[in-house]
Amino acid sequence: MFNIATHMDFEGQGRAEKLSRIIITLFGTVGLVWGYIIQQFSQTVYILIAGVLLASILTIPPWPIYRKKPLNWQKPRPDSQTAQSSSDETKKKKKN
Repeated sequence: MFNIATHMDFEGQGRAEKLSRIIITLFGTVGLVWGYIIQQFSQTVYILIAGVLLASILTIPPWPIYRKKPLNWQKPRPDSQTAQSSSDETKKKKKN
């Protein structure tokens, strides 16, 4: 129905995690300094919450910047060959 991508590649996941940590740390530090200057801890919390929301918006959805290097999966083997090779191995083990 809708062709919406719902995945990130491994490098994109690492990039998103690093970006979220940087944003939250930056907003936490700025919030702590600002809250100390005006002597209002609530302002520190509000600034930190704003950072978490911004980090969530930028890193949780699978934006195209997180899907640049997808994995190339191997094609699956046909079931008949897999079943046949496992039965051949069983016969070899019984002979020994």
